[in-house]
Amino acid sequence: MNKIALLVSALLTLSASAVAQDKPFGIAIHGGAGTISKANLTDEQIKAYQDKLKEAVNKGHAVLAKGGDSLEAVKVAINVLEDSPLFNAGKGAVYTFDGGHELDASVMDGNTMNAGAVAGVRHIKNPIDLAIDVMDKSAHVMLSGDGAEEFALTQGYQLVPQSYFDTEQRYNQLLKAKQKLTEKELATKDYQASLMALDLEYKFGTVGAVALDKQGNLAAGTSTGGMTAKRFGRIGDSPVIGAGTYAENNVCAVSATGHGEYFIRYHVAGDICARVKYQDKSIIQAADEVINQRLITAGGTGGVIAIDGRGNIATPFNTEGMYRATQRNDEPANVMIWKDI
Repeated sequence: MNKIALLVSALLTLSASAVAQDKPFGIAIHGGAGTISKANLTDEQIKAYQDKLKEAVNKGHAVLAKGGDSLEAVKVAINVLEDSPLFNAGKGAVYTFDGGHELDASVMDGNTMNAGAVAGVRHIKNPIDLAIDVMDKSAHVMLSGDGAEEFALTQGYQLVPQSYFDTEQRYNQLLKAKQKLTEKELATKDYQASLMALDLEYKFGTVGAVALDKQGNLAAGTSTGGMTAKRFGRIGDSPVIGAGTYAENNVCAVSATGHGEYFIRYHVAGDICARVKYQDKSIIQAADEVINQRLITAGGTGGVIAIDGRGNIATPFNTEGMYRATQRNDEPANVMIWKDI
């Protein structure tokens, strides 16, 4: 009788292990959407973007493959992009109108529905890390500016100088943007009109990640330097839960990149998940409807990465390109910039 019991116990253990191994997991990342012209990128530049995207998705996927948490996978993937001058987040953040840097980030845990965000921080090397600490170690969802950095100091952060975020490419972008803004404002006497006249490349650029772990938990995170030449403490969609970031277990996780004002107005990340949850639409259909129908009809440009509780991934965008990469289960990473490659 004892032998039979031991045999049954062993079979149950093997069965549970097999089920665990069969559970889907995956990650998707983005490095921003916009006017990404093949003609303006050399082969070396394209490879640099592809290599960094692959590094980020591989690091996040490695966490998941070992049974790690989706939130940790999102964090490590975004850290890679924040530390690279290629992207508008962390080290490569764009300049404000006054020649500084103001960074935003947010994260959401689909298991607990907890969220954390920071806005307008100026001395935080990896804003996504602080967003996670706001979620886990404060009583709040969003902290901004000096207050967010004061909280960071209580958590042992080392503040970095503004010069840490400086890059020549972004500074040249600022000079061009300010020239266009000044010319348009002089002609129209209208600040809003001058801002809207800027090319898409000046209006947005963001990094983000969404992940599903083997435990079935979803998470999403987004980090950005915001809009080139932004003024008056402007904050976009990236730190706004439901606009730039959203996650709910058994539904979906979304990270957005685009013209933030539209993503806030149209509640883009939350809208996609609501369509999955309440209308029983696939993640691919829901994301496409919001990005390529509702948003584009309103005049909004950009894209999202999204993953559902079964590991299905959607990466729609309505711009020329979107830096992105995906990796599911034991499959190799898929890295793309345009529709075809």
